[in-house]
Amino acid sequence: MQLHFGFCFNKKEKMANFIDYVKIFCRSGKGGAGSSHFRREKFIPNGGPDGGNGGRGAHIIVRTNPQMWTLLHLKYKKHIHAQDGTNGSGALSSGANGEDIVLEVPLGTVIKDAETREVLIELTEPNQECILFRGGRGGLGNHNFKTATNQAPEYAQPGEGCLEGWVIFELKVLADVGLVGFPNAGKSTLLSVVSAAKPEIADYPFTTLVPQLGIVNYRDGLSFCMADIPGIIEGAAEGKGLGHRFLRHIERNAVLLFMISAASENIVKEYEILIHELEKYNPELLDKKRLIAISKSDLIDEEIEAWYQKEFKDIPIIFISSIMNKNIDVLKDKLWKLLNEV
Repeated sequence: MQLHFGFCFNKKEKMANFIDYVKIFCRSGKGGAGSSHFRREKFIPNGGPDGGNGGRGAHIIVRTNPQMWTLLHLKYKKHIHAQDGTNGSGALSSGANGEDIVLEVPLGTVIKDAETREVLIELTEPNQECILFRGGRGGLGNHNFKTATNQAPEYAQPGEGCLEGWVIFELKVLADVGLVGFPNAGKSTLLSVVSAAKPEIADYPFTTLVPQLGIVNYRDGLSFCMADIPGIIEGAAEGKGLGHRFLRHIERNAVLLFMISAASENIVKEYEILIHELEKYNPELLDKKRLIAISKSDLIDEEIEAWYQKEFKDIPIIFISSIMNKNIDVLKDKLWKLLNEV
C-alpha cells in the first residue's frame, strides 16, 4: 500500500511540474504624450517651443531559454501588464520608456491568438527573441512642429495606445524521433536502454504522463534526440483522455517510431488505430517518415515475425527486445538512416 501511494504522489508531482499549456492576458505599455511647452526664463519671456517627446510604452517580449523544459513559471501569471511610457516635459526633456517585460520559454513553444487560434510566433531556436505585444510609440513634443510659418505651435502628439489580448502558450517537444504507441508498449523501456534518460517504468498503462527526452548515442560520437510521448488511446484525436495534449508533441518529430507490443491481441489493428488517430488530429503527420518496432519480440518466434513482415510489406518493420537487447543497434541504424535521408 505504501508503494502504491508513493507512486501516485510521484505521478502527480510530475504532472504538476510539467506544464505545456497556459492562457495569459497580455497588455503592452501605452506611449507617453508629447509636451506642448514653451521656453520661459527670466530674460527670455517669449522663448520658442521646447516640449519634449513622450517615452515609448514597454514591449512584451518572448525569448527561448534552452535550459527550460516547462511552462510552469507562467502558469500563475494570468495577467501581464507592461509599463506605460511617461510624458515629455519642457526643456526638450523626453519621457522615460517603459521597462520591457521578457518572458522566457522553452524551445518548441508556440504562441497562438486565443480567439482565432492563429499561430503568432513559433520559437524553435536557442535564445530566439520576438516581440509579442509592441509598446505604443511616444508622442512628439511641440518643438517638432515648429516651421518658418508657425514659430509657436501649441499642439503635441498624444502617445500611441497599447496592444492587448489573450494568448495561448503551447509547448511542443523538439526531438528527432518520437515514440508513438499505446500505453505499456515498451516506449519508456526502450528510451532507458538507448539513452541516459530515466523514465518511470512499470507494467501497467499510463506510467508515462509527461514527455521524456533522451539523447541516443550513435556511432563515431554522433547522436540524435528521442522523445517518449505518453501513450495514445483510441479517441485521442477527439480529446479522449489527454489526447490533444499528447498528440501535440508529435508534430515536431522528424521520424515517428511506432511501437507495438508483441503481446498485443492484434498488432495490425493496433497500428491502424494509431494511424487513424494521427490522421484525425493532423493529416500532415502521416507525411512524416515512420518505422514500426515490435517490442517484447522475445515472446514470439521467427515464423510469426515472417508473417508480420508480409502484413507490413509497405512499411519498414523491426522486431526488438529492450530487455534482451535484441536488434537495438539495428534499430539505431535504421533511425539514423531515416533521419539523414534527403
